[in-house]
Amino acid sequence: MLRLPVGERPELLAHPADATPGGPGGRSAGHAAADALGKRLAGLQERLHAAATAGDRRRVLLVLQGMDTSGKGGTVKHVVRHFDPAGCRVRGFKAPTEEERGHDFLWRIRKALPEPGEIGVFDRSHYEDVLVARVRELAPHSEIEGRYDRINDFERSLTRDGTTVLKCFLHLSYEEQKRRLLKRLDNPRKRWKFSPGDIEDRALWPAYQEAYEIALERCSTAATPWYLVPADHKWYRNWAIGRLLLEHLEVLDPQYPKPDYDVAACRERLLKAP
Repeated sequence: MLRLPVGERPELLAHPADATPGGPGGRSAGHAAADALGKRLAGLQERLHAAATAGDRRRVLLVLQGMDTSGKGGTVKHVVRHFDPAGCRVRGFKAPTEEERGHDFLWRIRKALPEPGEIGVFDRSHYEDVLVARVRELAPHSEIEGRYDRINDFERSLTRDGTTVLKCFLHLSYEEQKRRLLKRLDNPRKRWKFSPGDIEDRALWPAYQEAYEIALERCSTAATPWYLVPADHKWYRNWAIGRLLLEHLEVLDPQYPKPDYDVAACRERLLKAP
């Protein structure tokens, strides 16, 4: 239900950000359903991590994109908490550093990719270079246009190397973003998350929505589609992304490796040992 059609430009205004398609039916039920996913997610992650010790190169990359306050960090906090940190790699991408600006825009992304057996999570990603860069005119238009094909080639190479790429656009409404920004200002413990630049970005909301529509159209392929997750309801966002992760891990169906030693003999030795 959340998967966007390949090759079609979505009209974001036609997708209610407060919708709960396929959801468990309300906030309380949503929290319970999200928690219920935890054990199954943890078990599959452990199997994926274990399989890598026997040469299985498969891994998962969860890409989270969305406007400020859409819940990228919240998703990491509530969904990724089920995973063993040893098999999970979380990376956030802000404005590039001076060193990063001296390289190709995919350079810093390649350095942060998950290893075999890991689940990687990107809080923002390489898509910033066709979103912020487009809206803020940080690069020539011709260069930005060429990045869509480069992103597709890059993601295609990831899938060929055993990476399952799960891309989620957290779809937030203009009104809900204002409410969340006001909460940050009203709560002294949340003010560190606020920046005056957030107000400036709200003035550019239509341009950002257009930039997202273009990216969702140009970079949604059969192998790496985009999923549009309504994000006005935090409980639904967390449940939906947890469910998507679970479905993708179940398709992979990683298995514990068979031991390369005689289990019975080792057990007997341990029993006889002092």
